[in-house]
Amino acid sequence: MDRNERLLHASSFGAAAGAYAAHRPDYAQTAVRWALEPAPGPRVLDLGAGTGKLTATLVALGAEVIAVEPDPGMLTELRRSLPDVRALSGSAEAIPLPDACVDAVLAGNAMHWFDMAVAGPEIARVLAPGGILAGLWNLMDDQVEWVAGLARVSGSAAIGPRDTPTGWRAETADLHLPKTGAAARFGSPEQAEFPHGQRRTADSLVATIATRAGMLVMPEHEQHVTLGRIRAFLTDRPETARGEFTLPMLTGVLRVRRL
Repeated sequence: MDRNERLLHASSFGAAAGAYAAHRPDYAQTAVRWALEPAPGPRVLDLGAGTGKLTATLVALGAEVIAVEPDPGMLTELRRSLPDVRALSGSAEAIPLPDACVDAVLAGNAMHWFDMAVAGPEIARVLAPGGILAGLWNLMDDQVEWVAGLARVSGSAAIGPRDTPTGWRAETADLHLPKTGAAARFGSPEQAEFPHGQRRTADSLVATIATRAGMLVMPEHEQHVTLGRIRAFLTDRPETARGEFTLPMLTGVLRVRRL
């Protein structure tokens, strides 16, 4: 994905902020604890915080959270749902915080949008010595047969290699590195996966998939056809056809330490 395409996808969420808040899953608490385990203190920046899905998990774990989000629509949803959290307009490339002010920077389903040639130095700047950068991704568990079938039916615009355990490690292993050959600001990566799940119905899972960037930038007719194909698959499967079910998921974490 080139820079212009990445910017188009990254900026697509604001128009769907309400649906994103309603349908996107939270993050496994065990995954967030693991991400924070080596951090030298409790101060955490949720970077690219969206509507606050990861922010809420951090609050529940007792972290001292600041949220930064570039999209006005997403930021409005975050402030509405978490009014006690300090939430600022800003981006990974321009973080509106002073030097060495946080012990960890976490990004929930967001690090792949960062321009690390610029964001890497910015993140390193706001991290205290020994601070942690961690990216978290919620994955559909395609080791479950019907989920693998759903991924095939949906296509890569809806469920791509970064969205399943089969592909996420390779897709995210070097996301903390700049693509320009500039010096790395972080140490060797660690990756881990943690069980997770989300209660869904066929309709609400279709609505969840509709909030993915690849779907949001898709031409309207193509989007309608794709979502219809996904809905038909879900209503035909015994695991998903009748009422609520648990979508098998994992939360994957990439963790690096500031050099």
